[in-house]
Amino acid sequence: MNLANIVSEIDQEIARLQQAKAILSGGSARKGPGRPRGAASKPDSIQPKAKARRRISAAGRAKIAAAQKARWAKLKKAQKPEAGK
Repeated sequence: MNLANIVSEIDQEIARLQQAKAILSGGSARKGPGRPRGAASKPDSIQPKAKARRRISAAGRAKIAAAQKARWAKLKKAQKPEAGK
């Protein structure tokens, strides 16, 4: 036998062993793209929970508003032409 035939026979034996392993372990012999079968029927406890939305307090909102108003005032002051000179 030449080397190519030996490699071919080894590949065939590996394929047979993988099929036997898949049958014994309960999985399919071929895995394809996409969602696995039965994935949509998992109980709710396994499904990931949605993250709770973060809310800003009234005090935090007031701080942000005051800071933004200060930025606007600074910008307006910088843009104002000097009339007296």
